[in-house]
Formats: sequence, C-alpha cells, structure tokens
Amino acid sequence: MAGIYIHIPFCKTRCIYCDFYSTTRSELKGRYIRALCKELQMRKEYLRGEPVETVYFGGGTPSQLAEEDFREIFETIRKHYGMEHCREITLEANPDDLTEEYTAMLQRLPFNRISMGIQTFDDATLKLLNRRHNAAQAVDAVRHCRRAGFGNISIDLIYGLPGETDERWEHDLQQAVGLDVEHISAYHLTYEEGTRLHELLQAHRIHEVDEESSVRFFSTLIDTLGNAGYEHYEISNFCRPGMYSRHNTSYWRGIPYLGCGPSAHSFDTDTREWNISSLEDYLHSIETGCRRFEKEYLDRATRYNECIMTSIRTRWGLSLDELEQKFGKELRQYCMDMALAHLDSGKLEIRGNRLHLTREGIFVSDGIMSDLLFIEE
Repeated sequence: MAGIYIHIPFCKTRCIYCDFYSTTRSELKGRYIRALCKELQMRKEYLRGEPVETVYFGGGTPSQLAEEDFREIFETIRKHYGMEHCREITLEANPDDLTEEYTAMLQRLPFNRISMGIQTFDDATLKLLNRRHNAAQAVDAVRHCRRAGFGNISIDLIYGLPGETDERWEHDLQQAVGLDVEHISAYHLTYEEGTRLHELLQAHRIHEVDEESSVRFFSTLIDTLGNAGYEHYEISNFCRPGMYSRHNTSYWRGIPYLGCGPSAHSFDTDTREWNISSLEDYLHSIETGCRRFEKEYLDRATRYNECIMTSIRTRWGLSLDELEQKFGKELRQYCMDMALAHLDSGKLEIRGNRLHLTREGIFVSDGIMSDLLFIEE
C-alpha cells in the first residue's frame, strides 16, 4: 500500500506561527493545478505500482480550491494511480471556508475525511494568531460537515499559546470534546524562526509558557481526552476507537508515499526527496519537464533511526522482531542496551515483544528516542 500527499500552498492570509510553505498569490491557482496534475503524471512510476490507500490534501489551505480544481486532480490520480483501493481521502480546511454550500460540494467529491485547524476556541487568541475564523465559526463548521454527511472529522488544537492558562486550555478541551468529532490532534506551540510569532517573542512582546505549565497542559490533555473515550494512539493524536489517521500513520509505519507540489516530500523506503520550496520555481520546473528537487539516500543507520523515531511515538510501539528482521541482531541488541535504563526506570516497557512508552515515558519521549538512536563514529 502507499499514500499520496497533495500540497496546496494557497492561503488568504498567513498565520503568524506557520512555517509550512504557503503563498497568498491566488492568481496563480489555475496554472498551479495544471502543473500539479502534470507532476502527478510525470511521477506515476514512483510508487512502483503499489495500490494507493490514502490521499491527503494539505497546505497551505486546500479549502481555497473550487470543485473543478478538485475534480481535475482526482481525475489525474484516478487515471495514473487508480483509486479503487483508497480507504481514506482527507481535506485540510479552514473552519470559515466550511460553509453549508462548500461542505455540500465536498460531499459530491471522493473526500471522506475532513481535518480542520481550529487551534483554540478563544477569540482573542485566534485574532492574535491571525486566524480567519472565530470560535462560533469553528463550531458551525463541524455542524456543516455533519449535515453534509461526513462521518470522519478531525480538529487541530494548539496549547502553550501566549497567555495560556489552565482554565483556558481546559475550556478548549471541553469545547472540543463537546463537538464529538472522531479525531483530535493537539500540538504544543513552537516558535519557528522566520515566523512573525518568533519575531514577537524575540521582541519580548509575547512570552513562552514555562516547562512546568507545558507538562501540566499535556497531562490535562491526556486525562481529558482519555476520560472522554479517545485513544491516545500517537504522542499528539487522539481518536475514537479505530478512527486513527491512516495517512499520517503510514508515515510512522514506513509506508511509501508520493508528495506533489512545492516543498512536498516523498519516500520510497530507500530514498527521501523533496520539491523546491518556491511556487514560481516549482511551476517553471514542472512546465519545462525538469522537476527541481533534492534527494537523500537512506543508509542502514538512517533507516534504523527513522524506525525508532516513528515507531516509539505510537501506541503500537516498536516491534523488536521487525527491528531484527530489517537491521540485524546487532542493532536489535544495541537498541535493547540503550533502552535498559528507561526500562528500569519505568519509562519504557515491553509488551508482546514490542517496546512501548509508558505514560511517564511519554512526557520525556524526545530524550528516550534520542538515546535509542545509533550514532556512527
């Protein structure tokens, strides 16, 4: 099985925390759709004939596209890759785009999962982040998706935002639980260099939350969503039973995927490659038939390290038998040697010959995964 990621770089406005590649040059949209479809055609051999199980439209703001744009893309995918094996087709969307009319249009297309970036239900913070929606529009967007017939809705939240308090975070979580969506992703705010948010931090106009508060917010997240019946299946992701993101899980399980559009990454188990992060350069390179991208060949140590980083973070954990099958007894033993201290401290455990984070371990998962990495001398 394999996945396809479609990057839609267009945004009406730019959120101050976002470091994903995007542009407000919507006048290039028609030209971009044609180039995107051409790239899909050019790279039809990349997945080596593997059936496509998931398609994910990310951004940017994919909900800036019209019905005819989506139809052109889907027809290209169907023609060159086939869609008969697709189990999950996701659209990332802004809540204010998800009107009754727009969600009804989406229902006429192959989409069966909607992922919307709500981030918070606090209107003042949404305004600070330069989000285009308010809390009421977010609630309405979920209702519109339900009325249109969508039974798989995901929402994104961010915690550790400027001015975050326990009360505000608890209110955000209660609002999210009240929407009864199938999937919730919750990420701690990061101040990425080059963003407006980072500039405000450097100018001391806003302040980061302290580490103690961050841990407390994360603990509240786990407890609140767990008590509401959500499974904590990846460090930042929670779902109703069986409703995990199949596309994102394919990244963590090392399943091949093709990424199209500027800055999009692709992975075929042996190599990783990524397109140039410039809309104009991307358009020119595709239109002239000379795609501009960078490529990395993954040696044994790199593949082992990626396996550690992606497997440990999920509820399925790291299969020690698969680790040995892929990388040999030497690296399995190395992994166990490096895990021993964390097993003794109760931050890791072995269940069914799989290495898992415990609840205590989740809070220090970055350090644990770092300890298990293989560094060649």
